[in-house]
Amino acid sequence: MAHSSAAPEDPVAASRGISRRTQSDIYRAGISGTRPRVPVDTDALETAARKALSAEAFAYIAGGAGAERTVAANRAAFGRWQVWPRPLRDVSWRDLSIDFLGARRPTPLLLAPLGVMEIAHADADLAVARAAASLGVPYTLSNQASFPMEEVAAAGPDGSRLFQLYWSASDELNASLLRRAEASGCEAVVVTLDTHLLGWRTRDLDLAYLPFTRAMGIAQYTSDPVFQQLVRERSRGTDAAADAAPPVKVTPKAVAAGVRIARKGAVLTGTSSVRENLRSPLPRAAVETFLDVFSTPTLTWDDLAKARQWTSLPIILKGIVHPDDAIRALDAGADGIWISNHGGRQIDQSVPTLEMLPTIAERVAGRVPIVFDSGVRQGSDVFIALALGATAVALGRPYSYGLRIAGETGVREVVRNVLAELDITLGLSGHSSIVDVGRDALRSA
Repeated sequence: MAHSSAAPEDPVAASRGISRRTQSDIYRAGISGTRPRVPVDTDALETAARKALSAEAFAYIAGGAGAERTVAANRAAFGRWQVWPRPLRDVSWRDLSIDFLGARRPTPLLLAPLGVMEIAHADADLAVARAAASLGVPYTLSNQASFPMEEVAAAGPDGSRLFQLYWSASDELNASLLRRAEASGCEAVVVTLDTHLLGWRTRDLDLAYLPFTRAMGIAQYTSDPVFQQLVRERSRGTDAAADAAPPVKVTPKAVAAGVRIARKGAVLTGTSSVRENLRSPLPRAAVETFLDVFSTPTLTWDDLAKARQWTSLPIILKGIVHPDDAIRALDAGADGIWISNHGGRQIDQSVPTLEMLPTIAERVAGRVPIVFDSGVRQGSDVFIALALGATAVALGRPYSYGLRIAGETGVREVVRNVLAELDITLGLSGHSSIVDVGRDALRSA
């Protein structure tokens, strides 16, 4: 794996730490009047992204469920903890590395799965994969990616990747996706458990916007042979289904959506001709098929055993918030637990994840790694989550903002800044190694 700037091979550079190197790079460039490509301040980063994104894209990325009280609660939970500095300790050499999934990783950071990144940048997952690989940070590739997993693997061949599975209504499709994930070099499967129903996302509803209906974010599906067969079977009855569906008002936006669907359908029709794809029933059938099979509310604990038959990769269960579910996950043989409430996107007034982290970590007692997300915005957040029992911490929305502002460079700068602040927080708190950080590094506010 390439470690590059986050884990340089030069021991002298390593001793300085990513924080010192980042500060030096920024301040030296400032002598010539050059500022960072993306804002370092987290609020300014979101503001800049909001200005650059379309209203629909920003709502989809930034929005949460209902009145977005869970989004706010996730952030507020971090404010209830304070880092407790301990000076006069030798922190000249700091080690951010952790053991995770049988390998030593240069940092405790992961990139969380974010779907439909084409709404932020045309290079989407390809840019994210390259940026993550350059920093030695594992990237959790979304089931709702804008590029097939094989193309993402080719874009960042030296990177570490996990694959997030939304358990679909078709077991044959689930099995196919996991076979492809294993074949394309993913190190683990992350089964997301909390999206068996789509959350009540008010921003998206007010804008009447769901990118999947425009054939966006379904590249993992349209590139899959099982899904392609489902589409072909459905297309035989497409005309009847269209007659039964409410008519779509013909507007410029509707025409643009139709053209987009036609272009996205090239992988199914075998032609890049938009005219031919508009005539074919396959592109439209692909969207309808996806909407039918995307998830299933019938999923139960007993179903998870099937995943063991589909792949030999480690399986991490994402969407665990209750301590009893964490133990149930262990009983089910999970190789890892991912504490998450989907960044507040699924249930309004849900339990904030950070408040449950200490209890779950105590119950799990180190038997499997714990990944944590939801509400993470900066390096000090990562430090707090690690101190409360997380093995690794996943970053979500901020890197999508960097992607929109400056593509691959923007993602790299956002992730670098989080790691730099984590490094500074580690040292200023009196610690020289991530593995030494525990509850005594914090004070309850």
